[in-house]
Amino acid sequence: MLHIDTILSIPSEAEFEAKALELFRYQSEYCEPYRRYVELLGIDPNEVQSIEEIPFMPIRLFKSTDVYCGTEAPEVIFTSSNTGSTVASRHMMASLEAYRKTFTAAFKEFYGEPAKWSIYGLLPNYLEREGSSLVYMVDTLIRECGSGGFYLNDYERLIADIEADPKPKILLGVSYALWDVAEQYAPKLSNTIVMETGGMKGRRKELSKSELHAILTAGFGVEHIHSEYGMAELTSQAYSAGEGIFRTPKWMRIMVRDVNDPFDHTPTRGGIDIIDLANLSSCAFIQTEDMGCLNADGSFSIEGRIAGSDIRGCNLLVHNI
Repeated sequence: MLHIDTILSIPSEAEFEAKALELFRYQSEYCEPYRRYVELLGIDPNEVQSIEEIPFMPIRLFKSTDVYCGTEAPEVIFTSSNTGSTVASRHMMASLEAYRKTFTAAFKEFYGEPAKWSIYGLLPNYLEREGSSLVYMVDTLIRECGSGGFYLNDYERLIADIEADPKPKILLGVSYALWDVAEQYAPKLSNTIVMETGGMKGRRKELSKSELHAILTAGFGVEHIHSEYGMAELTSQAYSAGEGIFRTPKWMRIMVRDVNDPFDHTPTRGGIDIIDLANLSSCAFIQTEDMGCLNADGSFSIEGRIAGSDIRGCNLLVHNI
């Protein structure tokens, strides 16, 4: 079984592919839902010779079954947020330490040492429930920073604390809460990165990313809006420094599939598939329900959700698992 330290120190593209194939063969044997899914597809794992041949498991399986291949009971089970009309996903993780190492390494890759920052978390809908991997990540990074904190609905105190803080700052929040602050107070923040994590959660009307970012840049007086792309079913995160263009850490890769043929990865626009090698104890090969574009340098953008994703492609096989 691969170790997280090995995954986070992958030195090359060739090594990424080798580790991905090794992990695929392990998880297709020991992760029961994924094993059954691979069997239903009629795929022999020993005949898969490239990452393009690896089947990606529909993300909805995290809602209906335990996607897990750890040798011991999971140390933590993170859950997704939902609107009340949907079933939450459950991500069973064997090791919190592996998760901490992963998100800290990704943060350092894009933003440097956490200690040089103050992080302010505006995550009301996540703070109001248990089991959020995002809250755990931000809380850990805040502790490593030694400054910042969480804010629920006290926007005035949030603004005052940011303005009084001399360190470089990251204001990280869900879209609707950042919109509220920008609209109600329009604080012109200095020495501050504003980072949205997505999610109107039914609180406000949905906007395109470009519309939302235009509101936020004007309201906060910043040039660009950064973004974090993650989900409960993943261990890793991608980050955008502006314009909605995301980049992944070296142990994570995005592929784009034809929405009507999940085995066709030749399009540059389509459904988003993710290889997250840090998903050691669950499934590292995830077929999401997001729509996006892949650029030649491996960066990507998210356009929204795939219409009718519950019934397209290999999701039809989920009913048999």
